[in-house]
Amino acid sequence: MRPAPRLFGISATAADRVAVLRRGPSNWTHVGLWDVASPRFHSGAWLSGTLYPQRCDVSPDGRYLCYFALNGGTRWKAGDTYIAVSRLPWLTALVAWGTQGTYSRGAYFVDDPSRHELGKPDEGAVGRLRNEYGLVFPSGPVTFAVERRRGWTETPDSVPRTDTWDERRADTVRVGRPRPGRRGNMWLVVGGGYAAFRAGGLKRYRPPAYELRDGPDGPVLTQLDDVQWADWARDGRLLVATTDGRLQIRDGSTGAVRWEHDLAGLRPAPEPPPPEARHW
Repeated sequence: MRPAPRLFGISATAADRVAVLRRGPSNWTHVGLWDVASPRFHSGAWLSGTLYPQRCDVSPDGRYLCYFALNGGTRWKAGDTYIAVSRLPWLTALVAWGTQGTYSRGAYFVDDPSRHELGKPDEGAVGRLRNEYGLVFPSGPVTFAVERRRGWTETPDSVPRTDTWDERRADTVRVGRPRPGRRGNMWLVVGGGYAAFRAGGLKRYRPPAYELRDGPDGPVLTQLDDVQWADWARDGRLLVATTDGRLQIRDGSTGAVRWEHDLAGLRPAPEPPPPEARHW
């Protein structure tokens, strides 16, 4: 039996769209677009290389993916490690910057279009992005970088930070976010060192551990033992990726599964992107 793929979602903050990064088999990565309003899953690019999920970002409207990749053997000015922006769910770089190694923390979108910190690109041009969003570097390494940019905060029972790279407490820090748009005080909380960085492997860190709490430091209402990634939809539904490779939309109150799509059986099938993936 093949191992289940590793799944990670990056939700758009102003649209009902999620970028789904799927790792496996071996060194293959697949990118998909999850339209949670329809709901529907759209398969996209395959990469025989590495994307670093916690160093990626999605534009607020869910159209663009900013990703940090290691792709050995590339023949372009950006080199083997680079930051690029593409149209979801494809990895065709509209613009790219080489990083000279894997120490980069990636980049992320901001609403202010005047903020562009990455400088002159090595490939492509910033194009219309310059009029829509800014693109900036993180201020430094931190656990749960993607979640923090989406309103998740550390829970009171988290261990304080003690090192520059924020690695020593990776297995003990927890972040959470309240259920949007609903009365009550239900929080979605996650811990585990692998979830903190989505790198380093499960032999080094504890696996992701999600739970629903009554408040950020209240009693646990439900342990989500079958979940490797989760977030709230903007309307309060619970979006999850299960440990066996399924995407699900669950009722935020009862936990009942309302929609499901199985990604476990996907096999690498690279194909040319559509023409629209090559233009802003």
